Amino acid sequence: MSVETIQFEVAPQASTAEVKAPAQEVAGPVVDARERLRQAETIVYRNTFWAMGAGAIGAPLIDLVAASAVHLKQLKELADLYGVDFKEGLARKLVGAMLMSMGGVGVGALATSLLKLIPGIGTGLGMLSLPMALASSTNAIGQVFIMHFEAGGTLLDFNPTRMQDYFKSEFEKAQRHVAELKHKATSRAENKAS
Repeated sequence: MSVETIQFEVAPQASTAEVKAPAQEVAGPVVDARERLRQAETIVYRNTFWAMGAGAIGAPLIDLVAASAVHLKQLKELADLYGVDFKEGLARKLVGAMLMSMGGVGVGALATSLLKLIPGIGTGLGMLSLPMALASSTNAIGQVFIMHFEAGGTLLDFNPTRMQDYFKSEFEKAQRHVAELKHKATSRAENKAS
């Protein structure tokens, strides 16, 4: 068979598909980008809860190590989703630089973790406040990297200094969001108990 014969035999059947194909091609990449963004948001949402759980660990400093592992896990999952090369050492430095850009957040998390050493009230305060702070920082880090990866960035061209203001605003939003999540979870637990 020649090429002309194939085109002639296929053309009558494909004529309706040819009319529909351009519309599908235009809609295809938009759906893929939306789906990727939905998946990225799901990764951040899930890791926000993991960080909250890490903060609830009763052992001081182990909670911070666990939260650091959650931060890296989240960044690895986002990098994989966006097809970005992941290097753990570099990722650890970038996350650390972002957290240190907040100044008091890192010191506050350490102090809150160490509060758990004080029996009774210290443990209670640490168990109540640290999970919220770690969940907020995890959520903010995730949102910053989603924005960076959506813009075509990589870990190698990420500049924590330039992202500092965006990180702070995302952290503040995340604090409100995490408080809402906590309220919803508490409400659900109360409803199940009734």
